[in-house]
Amino acid sequence: METSARTARPLVTARTAAVWTVLRAELERHAGRELTVLDVGGGTGGFAVPLAEAGHAVTVIDASPDALAALTRRAADAGVADRITAVQGDGDALAGLVAPGSADLILCHSVLEIVDDPTGVLAAITAALRPGGAVSLLVANRAAAVLNRAVNGQLRAASALVTDPAGRAGPRDTLLRRYDATSAGDLLTAAGLQVEATHGVRVFADLLPAAVIEEDPQAVLELETALSSLSPFRDIASQVHLFARRPA
Repeated sequence: METSARTARPLVTARTAAVWTVLRAELERHAGRELTVLDVGGGTGGFAVPLAEAGHAVTVIDASPDALAALTRRAADAGVADRITAVQGDGDALAGLVAPGSADLILCHSVLEIVDDPTGVLAAITAALRPGGAVSLLVANRAAAVLNRAVNGQLRAASALVTDPAGRAGPRDTLLRRYDATSAGDLLTAAGLQVEATHGVRVFADLLPAAVIEEDPQAVLELETALSSLSPFRDIASQVHLFARRPA
């Protein structure tokens, strides 16, 4: 399992392995070049700090001042404070926070489920990308939510998730919507982006007892990575990850 040279913390876990596989390939595509990265909803820097440690300039936009404060501390501890910029704001305001055509890579993880206008957010992301730039999109998977509710005996909530157009479990649901690979891919395509890869994230990592993960974390990571691109496993993962590119 990879660790940060400065902090000895894990960079890749079973819950993030599929995403990092794709991101590493993109970084290798631009080997030797400092990328301008935008992390929308990046919170405390779980992705931003390792990207900065790899030599890239990262701007994190998040609505939570507490999360941004934690990000700043984390960046300082890792010795990359000079490569990370924290900006307070939410996804719906993205168009006014980022200069057009300024980013090589944009992360938008667990954002489209909670913003008021997902289409507008993706339009702003496309505008912010340089031609040839890429976006890493991570969204909640409706199928996984249905299965989770059903196996926990919440049958009415499971039924609601199936029939509700937005994939909500009812009025108390904390998410405004959920996706599958097709619906998320359609949004990216409509925004003018070309989907290059689709993976399931947390195929079974959320289902395993902590003791199993702790006993052999490398085996868990390897299996999670192997299953992330295989149907039907990727189709029932907790999240769907899509990697798309703005045409050059």
